[in-house]
Amino acid sequence: MERDRIREFLASLERESCGQLSELRASAEASGIPIIRKETEDFMRTLLCILRPKRILEIGAAIGYSSIMMASCTDAAILTVESYESRARMAQHNIEKAGLSDRIELRIQDAGELLRGLSGSYDFIFLDAAKGQYINWFPDILRLMDRGSVLMADNVLQDLTVMESRYTVARRDRTTHSRMREFLYAIKHEDSLESTILDLGDGISISVAV
Repeated sequence: MERDRIREFLASLERESCGQLSELRASAEASGIPIIRKETEDFMRTLLCILRPKRILEIGAAIGYSSIMMASCTDAAILTVESYESRARMAQHNIEKAGLSDRIELRIQDAGELLRGLSGSYDFIFLDAAKGQYINWFPDILRLMDRGSVLMADNVLQDLTVMESRYTVARRDRTTHSRMREFLYAIKHEDSLESTILDLGDGISISVAV
């Protein structure tokens, strides 16, 4: 497919990564642990360098890869949450190994519970957890955004199945499919946001509070 050829060409231009992030990516891919795709990471790095956020909220720490990456290209204080205890322990270990415990705070709890208890605003919010919960978390996320705050959500195209009829996807995936479409509609029709959806990685959305 032409789309795949373009992605292969762009990937060929990338610099080789090294250090702990390179090791973490290789380990995650070998273990089947989902982390952000490389092209999504590259876009995110550039975006963060433009925005220079001071307060970052991440929903979905997994093994800590994204938190460590975001800390490497900003001087922000980062709050991240992970509900799976085994992954959270791995994330905490990796954050400590990177020497970033003073800048990255990891909470082991349900993301919805965390969001309901937070106040104030965040400059940048990265949403990369249970895809079927994006729409449920959206009201609290919106409450935590001030003018100029940016929300980035990952995996919004669901391997391109989100554009298909819900009856063409596996029955077990239909709720997530419907909720993701609700989320995309919500961010595009929320008056307090300006949003765009990009076919990058597995699809990302970028929303700015206006």
